[in-house]
Amino acid sequence: MDFRIADTFSDSLGRLTGAEQKAVKTTAFDLQLDPTGRGLHFHRLDRARDTNFWSVRVNADVRLIVHRTATSVLLCYVGHHDAAYSWAERRRIERHPTTGAAQLVELPERVEHQDAISIPQATPATSPERLFASISDDMLLAYGVPTEWLGAVRRATEDTLFDIADHLPQEAAEALLSLATGGTPAIPVPAPATADPFSHPDAQRRFRVLTNVEELERALDFPWEKWAVFLHPAQRQLVERSYAGPARVSGSAGTGKTIVALHHAVALARRHPEARVLLTTLLQGPGERAQNAAAISDRQ
Repeated sequence: MDFRIADTFSDSLGRLTGAEQKAVKTTAFDLQLDPTGRGLHFHRLDRARDTNFWSVRVNADVRLIVHRTATSVLLCYVGHHDAAYSWAERRRIERHPTTGAAQLVELPERVEHQDAISIPQATPATSPERLFASISDDMLLAYGVPTEWLGAVRRATEDTLFDIADHLPQEAAEALLSLATGGTPAIPVPAPATADPFSHPDAQRRFRVLTNVEELERALDFPWEKWAVFLHPAQRQLVERSYAGPARVSGSAGTGKTIVALHHAVALARRHPEARVLLTTLLQGPGERAQNAAAISDRQ
């Protein structure tokens, strides 16, 4: 049975207190050692749209949200009881019908009722241009847009695009932002129907198989270092490639250019231990500078 962790789990763990995180880690380790969950308090989420979502009791108030099938257990989210249940009720894990990648899809009909999101509605007087009106559904699906979001994406304007993109799988959001700024993103090659959806390169950005306790411990100890755990295969190719001279890596905002630079700097330092590597970037705040410096130091 495969034991996986999602980037959303790492994010949610970081928002808990230190004592809560310690309790969560103990429960996660127990679950990895015995994915059948014997001795743990499992509860099926009756209101969840995905029937494979279960909650696991950590303590009186904290719950793990896991996606459990006959062949795998996936840690998806952790939080206080009501927040954890609400998170699961608005999401579903599914294989994308075109790309074949496993996606954790936030359901738009539920999203629009959340206080955290306010998507501006166009009025007849303004009627802003719809950015993707001329792009077919088949093309949007080819870029990884979930079926449930086709309507919202086709209605997207400059005012609403970023609100929508925040709730899409990363590959779909990147493609839409590139299209909106005049780019022509490459269309991914669809995976064969028989392929494991979790092995798809885009799925590897958000889900990772953990084969032992040491890997799980590293993933849980550094939730803010999601980029270090969920490095996309396309990014890894850029990181590990040897360049004969200057190289340019381009991409829209949020596509991971700084991540690639950080990893490549570390790769150079390891490849040439006698050399000194200088990495410069845009001006950052003190916290972000310290975070990046710690990441590089940890890898050297």
